[in-house]
Amino acid sequence: MSPDRPVGDLFRRFRERLSAERENGSAAGRESRSAAGRESGSRATAAGPGVGRTDAGSRDAGLAPHPPRDAAPRRRRGKGGKGGGEQLNVPPAEFTSYYGRPILKPPVWRWDIAAYLFTGGLAAGSSLLAAGGQFTGRPALRRAGRVAALAGVGASTYFLVNDLGRPSRFHHMLRVAKVTSPMSVGTWILSVFGPAAGVAAVAEAAPLLPGRGVLGLGRRLLPPAGHAAGVVAAVTAPALATYTGVLLADTAVPSWHEAYPELPAIFAGSALASGAGVGLVAAPCAQAGPARRMAVAGAAMELWGSHRVENRLGLLSEPYTQGTPGKLLRAGRALTAAGVAGALIGRRSRVLSALSGGALIAASACTRFGIFHGGVASARDPRYTVVPQRERADRRAADQD
Repeated sequence: MSPDRPVGDLFRRFRERLSAERENGSAAGRESRSAAGRESGSRATAAGPGVGRTDAGSRDAGLAPHPPRDAAPRRRRGKGGKGGGEQLNVPPAEFTSYYGRPILKPPVWRWDIAAYLFTGGLAAGSSLLAAGGQFTGRPALRRAGRVAALAGVGASTYFLVNDLGRPSRFHHMLRVAKVTSPMSVGTWILSVFGPAAGVAAVAEAAPLLPGRGVLGLGRRLLPPAGHAAGVVAAVTAPALATYTGVLLADTAVPSWHEAYPELPAIFAGSALASGAGVGLVAAPCAQAGPARRMAVAGAAMELWGSHRVENRLGLLSEPYTQGTPGKLLRAGRALTAAGVAGALIGRRSRVLSALSGGALIAASACTRFGIFHGGVASARDPRYTVVPQRERADRRAADQD
C-alpha cells in the first residue's frame, strides 16, 4: 500500500503509535486508550444518538461506523434520494440441517410395526373380553375372545419377528430381563401372554374330542386348564396393551416422547374398543352386554387421549393433525363414535351390532397407524426438534433469573 494514500498513511501512523505504547509500558498504553475513548465518545455524542463508538483512525479515513445490533432495519432510498423503499429484513430462519439431513434419525420401523401395535392391542382386548364371558357364563363371548386373542398374538409375533429380521433375535432378547427397558419387558409379557392365550383357545376345542381313551382324558383336562390360562392371559393383557405406548414414548422421537402421559391411555382404550368389536361381531346380542360396556369405556379413553395429543403438545401436535396421520386419526375418531353409537342403539339388531363391531376394530387400526406415522413425521422435520429445545432452554433461563 502506497504511503502517499490517506489510508496507507493512517495505517503507518497507527502502527507507529502502537510501537510507542509498547515502549512506554502498560501504564502509558492505558492512558492513551482512555484518552482515545473519551475523544471517541465526545465525537459520537456530537454526531447524535444511535452512532456507536469507533477508533479515531477509521473515522479519519472516512469509514462509517457500524450501527448497533438492536438498531431498527433501514429502508432502501427511492428515486431522488427519498425514503420509502422496501424494508431490509433478515430472512426468516429455515430449520434445516447439514446436507439436508434430519437432526434425528427417523425410525427404521416399517408398516409391520404399526400392524404389530394393532394386533397386540386386539389380542389384549380380546382376552379381557374372553375373561368377562368366562366369569359371567357367556360361552359365545368367551369363545370369540379366546380365538381372537390367539389370532392377534400370533399375528403380532409374526410382525415383530419380521421386523427383527431373524427369529433368533426374539429368542436372544429372553436371555436377560431388564426392568428399565420397555422392549425387554414387552418381550417377556408377550412370552407369558402367548402360551396362555394359546392354551385357552385350544381348550375351546375340548367338546370336539371323543369321550374315551387318551383323547377323552384331554377332553376332561382341557376345560379347567383353559380357565386357568384364560385368567393368566387376562391378567397380563393390560400390560400387553399399554407397554407399546411406553415403548414409543421412551424414544427420542419428538411427538412420541412428549406424549408419554397419553400414549398408554390411547393404546389401552384402543385395545378395549377392538376387543369389544370382536364380541359385537361374533357373539349374539343376548350375550354381548360386556362387549358394549367395554366399547364405551375403551372409546372414552381413546377419544380423550387422541384429543390431548392433538391439542396439548403445541407445535408437536402438528404431526398428528396434518397429512396421513391427521387423516387416520380423524377417521379413527369418526369410526369410534359410530361404533359406540351403533352398539348402544342396536342392542337387539344382530346386523347393526356386527357393523358397530367392525367399525370399532377399524377405528383401533386407524388410531394405531395414525400415532405411528405421526411420530415418524415429527422425526423427519428438524423444526420439531429445534423449537422445543429452544423453548425448554428459555424456560430454564427464565426460572434461573
